[in-house]
Amino acid sequence: MVAGDWRASRVDDLRALILEAEPDATEEAKWKKASNPDGVPTFSLDGLICTIETYKDKVKVTFARGASLDDPSGIFNASLDAGTRRAVDIVEGDELDEAAFVALVREAVSANRA
Repeated sequence: MVAGDWRASRVDDLRALILEAEPDATEEAKWKKASNPDGVPTFSLDGLICTIETYKDKVKVTFARGASLDDPSGIFNASLDAGTRRAVDIVEGDELDEAAFVALVREAVSANRA
């Protein structure tokens, strides 16, 4: 991913929202490999909250326990049939309901603490 790419700025925006929701969340880069030397940003607090992955056409935020989270705003739009995870796929130009996203992060942390 090249600096200035829409995906890089979207990842920065998502990172800021996650830390707004849970300032004590820890970010780590995991799963580094030749095709992704920077690794995958992962966010944790009392367990894994979510990961952010970039693809050619989208940014994907995968919530580790998304299937067990309430999503009253309906922002989950990917991995809807997965047994445990749920994801939010964002393509260039998409508007994200930031308040709903922040609420989802907070709920994920609450689920980790339950």
